[in-house]
Amino acid sequence: MSNIYQARKEAVNPYLPSWEYIPDGEPYVFGDRVYVYGSHDLYNGHVFCLGDYVCWSAPVDELWNWRYEGVIYEKTSDPFNGDGSMCLYAPDVTVGPDGRYYLYYVLDKVSVVSVAVCDTPAGHYQFYGYVHYPDGVRLGDKPGDEPQFDPGVITEGDTTYLYTGFCGRGDKSRSGAMATVLEKDMLTIREAPVIVVPGSEYSGGTEFEGHAFFEAPSIRKVDGRYFFIYSSEVMHELCYAVSDKPTEGFKYAGVLVSNCDLHIDSYKPKERIMAYGGNNHGSIVQIKDQWYIFYHRQTNGTWYSRQGCAEALKRGADGLFQQAEITSCGLNGGPLEGRGEHPGYIACHLFTDKPSIYAGGGAFPKIMQDGRDGDEELGYIGNIQNTATAGFKYFKCEGIKRIAIWTRGYIYGKFEVRLAWDGDVVAEIPIESSNIWKRYEADIEIPDGVWPIYLTLNGSGNGSLRGFELS
Repeated sequence: MSNIYQARKEAVNPYLPSWEYIPDGEPYVFGDRVYVYGSHDLYNGHVFCLGDYVCWSAPVDELWNWRYEGVIYEKTSDPFNGDGSMCLYAPDVTVGPDGRYYLYYVLDKVSVVSVAVCDTPAGHYQFYGYVHYPDGVRLGDKPGDEPQFDPGVITEGDTTYLYTGFCGRGDKSRSGAMATVLEKDMLTIREAPVIVVPGSEYSGGTEFEGHAFFEAPSIRKVDGRYFFIYSSEVMHELCYAVSDKPTEGFKYAGVLVSNCDLHIDSYKPKERIMAYGGNNHGSIVQIKDQWYIFYHRQTNGTWYSRQGCAEALKRGADGLFQQAEITSCGLNGGPLEGRGEHPGYIACHLFTDKPSIYAGGGAFPKIMQDGRDGDEELGYIGNIQNTATAGFKYFKCEGIKRIAIWTRGYIYGKFEVRLAWDGDVVAEIPIESSNIWKRYEADIEIPDGVWPIYLTLNGSGNGSLRGFELS
C-alpha cells in the first residue's frame, strides 16, 4: 500500500512519506525542481524541531516524486549549540548576490539570527555568521531590540530583506512582525527593524484585528507586489498581507489556509471544524502556472509531530488568493483515482461528535505509525472510538460497487460510509476485534463522478484504520 501513489504517479497529502515530519515548509523552485526547507520534528517527539535540517525536492513536472536530499545542516554546526542542546527552529533560504544559497534560522533558546551558506540548494550548509549591526552587535542583543524568531528572507539585487518576530497574546513587549534590511554580505544591517504587521496587543482598531501576527513570517514577491505570509494569533491559519513596498504599507488580504478548515463554506458551514489543528507555518510558491500554499498538520495527538501538506490556490482578478480547502490530493492537480487502495494517513478530516480546533485529548482520532522515528512504517489512523470520522477528499469514481477497509484493535460495531460529512449512509461495514490488520467488505453504490469518502465508527472500543479500497 505504501507505494501505490508513486506507482500511479499521483500526489497526496502529506506530500512526503508518511514517516517523515517536516513542518514550517518554505518551498522554492530552483531550476527544474521544487525544494522544501523546514524544521524537523520527530515521531513521538517531546518538543518541536528536535532533528537536524533535511531537504526534500521534486521535479516541477512530477509533484508526486519527492527525493530525500539528506541532512543539509546539523544542529551542532552553530557555535552557540556545540552540544546540540538547542533545537533548530523554522528556517528560510534565499539566493544571495553571489549566487550562493543562504539559510537563515534561530535556535530555540537564543534570540539572534544565524546564517549558513552553501553553493547548491541542497548541499551541506556551513555556518556563516550572525546578523549584526555595523558595530558588530548582533540583532536581538542590542538594547531595545525585540527577540528574533522565525526568519523569512527575500533578496533583490544587493539587498536582502529579513522578516522576523513572535507575538504571544498578553505580551506587550512584542510589537509585531519586523522587517530588517541587510547589506550585500547578507549579515550586516543597513536599516534597523521596523514593524510591518502588528501583533495582537497592538492590532485593536486595525484591519488585522482577529488575524494579528503571531509567528511564521514568510515573504514572496508576486507580480511586483510583496506578499507577507504569517501565522495569525489563532495559530491554525496562515494569513497574508500585501504591499507595494517591502518594509511598509502592508494591508491585510485574508486567510490562505486553516489546518482545521475554518472559514471554508463551500461544503459546510464556515465555522464547522473538520480536523484537529494547531500552530501553522508555510508559504506560497508558483510551480509552472499554478500557485500553491504549503502548510503543516498535527499528527500523533500532539503538536510535536507535524507533517507538510500543500494545496492549490485560486487567484481573483485583483491578483489576490482565496482560502484553500484542505484535501488529500493537494499537489495532484485534481482528484485521486478512486479505484484501488488508499492509506488512512491521507485523511484530511478527522473529528468526532465533540468538535475541537486543536489537537490533543484522549478521545480524538489521530494519524500515527508503528515503530520509532525514522522507521519507514506506513501511517494509519489510531485511537478510533465511537463517532470518530475520517474524511478523504477527493476521488474520481467510475463503476465503484464495493468498498473494503482494514482495521485493528478492540473495536466492535460497524463503519458507516458517506459521500459527504453530513450525508446519508451509503454503506455499512461490520467489524470485529482483531490483533492484526483484518479486511472487511461491503457493497456500495457510488455514482460516477468526483466524491469524498467519509468513514465513521458506530460502535464501541478503541482501534485503528489502516485504509480502504474501492472496486
